Order: sequence, then C-alpha cells, then structure tokens
Amino acid sequence: MIDRPTDECDAMSSAPSARIVWLIAIGISLGPAVSNGIARFAYGLILPAMRDELSWTYAQAGWLNTANAIGYLVGALISLAFISSLGARRLFNYGMAVTALSLILCGVIKDFWGLSALRLIAGIAGAPVFIAGGTLAATLFKEDNTRNSMAIAVYFGGGGLGQLASGAVVPLILDHYGNAVWPQIWLLLGTVSAIALVPAWMAVRSVREAGAGPSLSRPASLPYARMIPALSGYFLFGLGYLIYMTFLVAWMRDEGASQFLVAAVWSLMGIGTILSPFVWRGVLSRARGGGAMAAANLATGAGVFCALVFPAPAGVLVSAALVGLSFYIVPTSATTFGRKNLDQPQWGRSFAAFTIVFSIGQMIGPVAAGAVADATRSIALGLAGAGAILILGAAVAAVQKAIRPISHRV
Repeated sequence: MIDRPTDECDAMSSAPSARIVWLIAIGISLGPAVSNGIARFAYGLILPAMRDELSWTYAQAGWLNTANAIGYLVGALISLAFISSLGARRLFNYGMAVTALSLILCGVIKDFWGLSALRLIAGIAGAPVFIAGGTLAATLFKEDNTRNSMAIAVYFGGGGLGQLASGAVVPLILDHYGNAVWPQIWLLLGTVSAIALVPAWMAVRSVREAGAGPSLSRPASLPYARMIPALSGYFLFGLGYLIYMTFLVAWMRDEGASQFLVAAVWSLMGIGTILSPFVWRGVLSRARGGGAMAAANLATGAGVFCALVFPAPAGVLVSAALVGLSFYIVPTSATTFGRKNLDQPQWGRSFAAFTIVFSIGQMIGPVAAGAVADATRSIALGLAGAGAILILGAAVAAVQKAIRPISHRV
C-alpha cells in the first residue's frame, strides 16, 4: 500500500463535489452580470431617454460607451500588471464594489462630463471583474476539458442574467413613468449590483486560485506572435458588437418600436446568452485554435444583419435570439483558447491581453457609429457596419491555429 503525502490527502478530502463547483461557477457568473450585463449593456436601454432629456447628439451618446471602453482598457492594463501579485479574487471583489458604486452615482449626476467620468470608472472597475472572474472560472474542473469549457461558458453566460434582469424591467419603467425617470433607473441598477456582490464574494472565496503572490510577479511571457489571428479577431469583435449593443434600442425607437418590444428583444437576448453554453458546449470542447471564435463572430454578425434585413418585429426578435446565443461565446472562446494552449500561470495574462485589444475596439465603435448617425441622420448604416466588422472578425479568427499539440495534457 502506497502512502500519499498528508497535504495531498487533505486536498483530496476537501475537494468540493461537482455540484458545489457548478454553484461556484454560477456565483462567479454574477461578475459579468454586473460588469457587462448591467454596467455596460443596460446603458443601451437608457440611452434614448437620456439623449432626449439631456439633448445629446448621437456622438455624445456614443461617447459615454466609448468612455466606458477607455476605462475598460485601463482596467485591463491594471489587471495585467497586478493579477499575479494581488490575485484574481481581490481584483474581482474590488471591481464589483466600485462598479456598483459608479452605477449608483450615475443616478445622482446629470452633467455630461460627470457621467462620462462615471462611465470611465465603471469600465476601469469592470475589466478586473471580467478578467479575474474568467481566470477563476478556468480553474474549475481543471482535469476535465469538457466540463471546464462548460464552466467557463456558464461564467460568461452570467452576462445574460444581467441583460435579462435589466431588459425585463427598464423599458417597462420608462414606458410607465417616462424618460425623466432615468436617474432612478441607475439607482435601481446600482443597488441590484451591490446586492449581487454578496453571493459573488462567497463564490470566489471558495475557489483555490494558483498564481497569486509576489513569487509569481514575473510569469512566463505569452507567445503573442502565434496568437495574432485570435487577438485580431477579438479586436474586431469588440469594435463591432458594442455598436449593436449601444444603438440597437435607439434604432428601434427611431423606427417606432414600443417599449414592450424593446423589453422582449432585450430579455430574449439575455435568455439566449444564458442558454448559449449549452448550445455551444460541443464546439467549445473540441476547438483548440480559432474555430470557436470564428463561428461565434460569424453568428453574431449574421444576427446583426437580421434586424436590418427582415421586417419588425420578427427581424429584431430573430436578431436578438441569434446575437444572444452567440456573442458571449466569443470571450468564452478566448478564455478556453488560453486554457488549452497555455500554462496556468499565463491564463490571467492571456485573458488580460485579449481584453486589451477588445477594449481598443470598443473605444472606436460607439463614438464612430454615433458620428456616422449624426452625419447621415440614420443609425442603420452604423449597425450594418457592425455586422460587416463581425463577419470580418470571423474570417480573421478562423486562421488561428492551436499553439499546443493536442496530445499535451493541461
């Protein structure tokens, strides 16, 4: 009989059951529910009301999400610099708290530059949540690629929960009380985000992360040259998708859509995001190169065009379903790509690198599309450009090859 070392036996005996690990994944998924589903995407729901009440141009309205994207870039750089020394759990918790506070303050300040600053802060805080949470999710089911890919997808699917919660409520509040109630909506969303911090914190404290501490302050560098197609595809995704998320509702309202249709579209998109891990789990499990990212980019781009090509309400409902089922799979595929092709100490840096190029794309998209809308008096051209950019991103990501041989065990 072979005696195992005591610490190994203790680790085995204290390992959580699969059911507990899935609950942890769901708890961590409240991170993107707040940082993305609420803090970033809910702005698209409130934008028409804020634009009318504050007399903004489309470029100004787009700028607020560009400011958020600039903050996201800063937050990604902060994560890249400190995730090894501070650890993913601390970055996640700090980011959640600051994001909730920035949303609450959006209900207090009405000055354009003050709101821009708050959107910037929300982006700075949201990036560490997204990056650190993805890094933590990648440590779940480390020895099972299929369940690991699914756990990562469940994590990113949390963004759909935030979309569903805001999409089911915000348009109906605006329909009942009018545009002037937009500050109260921000207060409500900030309060909900603050409440979500508690179960999310309980989940992340249960994750046994590796890589935190000064001893790993200089992890191995990434093979950037071999990751160019995936990084480029992710940049184009960031450039295209945020135009759609920022201006879809404004375009629908300009086309005469009711707030009830807006609620149905946004909620359907959220439901699609929640279900997307189950739809894509086979693709995510098998893909080792850029195949999953390419397919998700392509499906998202096709979804954008559905809204423009087919008549409402069918066109926008099909668009919301297809985009919801696909667009969160792009960041999921970036995380699983790093998980399968890099060593664990590199995972956080890999996702931070993806988030940096993604953030640069986000910075350009909304304000550029808003400027085009002001010049042409139509948002449709910007939305069409978003669809084309996403399809181009699919073509670029498809070139990405696996870095690590398939026989290499992670």
